[in-house]
Amino acid sequence: MNYRHAFHAGNFADVLKHAVLARILVHLAAKPTPFRVLDTHAGIGLYDLSGDEAGRTGEWEGGIGRIVAAPFPEPVARLLEPWLGAVASAVGLTRPEHLTAARLTRWPGSPLVIRSGLRHDDRATVVELHPADAATLADLFAGDARVKVVELDGWMAVKSFLPFKERRGLVLIDPPFEKEGEFERIVAGLVQAVKRFATGTYLIWHPIKGRRALTHFHEAVTATGIRRVMAVELATAAIRADGPLTANGLLIVNPPWKLAEELDVLLPALADRLATGPGASAGWRWLVPE
Repeated sequence: MNYRHAFHAGNFADVLKHAVLARILVHLAAKPTPFRVLDTHAGIGLYDLSGDEAGRTGEWEGGIGRIVAAPFPEPVARLLEPWLGAVASAVGLTRPEHLTAARLTRWPGSPLVIRSGLRHDDRATVVELHPADAATLADLFAGDARVKVVELDGWMAVKSFLPFKERRGLVLIDPPFEKEGEFERIVAGLVQAVKRFATGTYLIWHPIKGRRALTHFHEAVTATGIRRVMAVELATAAIRADGPLTANGLLIVNPPWKLAEELDVLLPALADRLATGPGASAGWRWLVPE
């Protein structure tokens, strides 16, 4: 499949990925020492929801559009606040509770979500291979010393920028799945990354188009010997290999210790709000424990 960010900006997969990304950043910021984030497939950072790509699919209406349609109970709203704060900021609002579907004219990609979670001494390296997209990204962060934009292949970035001199941080791996063999590249890249930076947290996004491919992917990750791997899934309806994407997942290596408790609260609420048909579900499990 081909999963270019611009066509799917704000959809249910972005909701899961960015909500969890923001929670991890909150946990990193809970300690006083600085951290760094590496985003290996950054995209352009900010998307026009009325533009050609996002407007053509309208997927955001079934994602962030549903999230802002009604308030969540307090425990869920509290967990979503850091991420929704970044969404609100992208459209010029100061508070996430002011978000409405009518005000969702722009969508912050992962680089902007990352920046929203940085403190003064924290740093981010955002990487994009396509020259025009990298230039757009550089313009977006011009003047912000905390964020470095690099035009480079994402898998080369794993070799080039790890380990972090800060000795703690997050690596976000979110490939476009444009080519065959992306799951295999993820496994190989993860092995290289963990060898260089074993204590880092890794957040890896992937689509789910069928159980067989997902099982093979999980088996390959397990076979690497990497420990503390969490598998997260969110489906808005039953999985159909020949239909539109209805399910996606995250692999999280070395998740913050309180993240599991937060997912127990967050995932059922997201599955309920984003459901489009029978088979909607969400959950997490330890793929590889300690």
